[in-house]
Amino acid sequence: MTLERKRNPRDDLRSLARLARKYAVSGIVVGDPLNMSGELGPQAEKTRAFAAELGALSGLPIHLWDERLTSHEAHALLYEAGHKRQDHRKVVDQVAATLILQSFLDEKREAGSRPV
Repeated sequence: MTLERKRNPRDDLRSLARLARKYAVSGIVVGDPLNMSGELGPQAEKTRAFAAELGALSGLPIHLWDERLTSHEAHALLYEAGHKRQDHRKVVDQVAATLILQSFLDEKREAGSRPV
């Protein structure tokens, strides 16, 4: 599911918090748009502020996760799957979000299986 952004960011936060309650999620993963150097840019700062508000409103832990190159990887996967390049725009953000979540889950699973 893709949520359409509202004019008021507070409405976006409320929509996300409602969905989190509806599906009883235990945390929210937010893509962190770092610069290629790993430094914070203006968009990363906006995202982090949004994530902090979302955490406060939902009462859930927020996990910022590096999203560098996920759109590029999403385009490559869509191309390999036979989708026309001009059709990518419709779904590339959904595929990139899936890659971010899968990367987060893989890392948490691997961390859980490592000896202490």
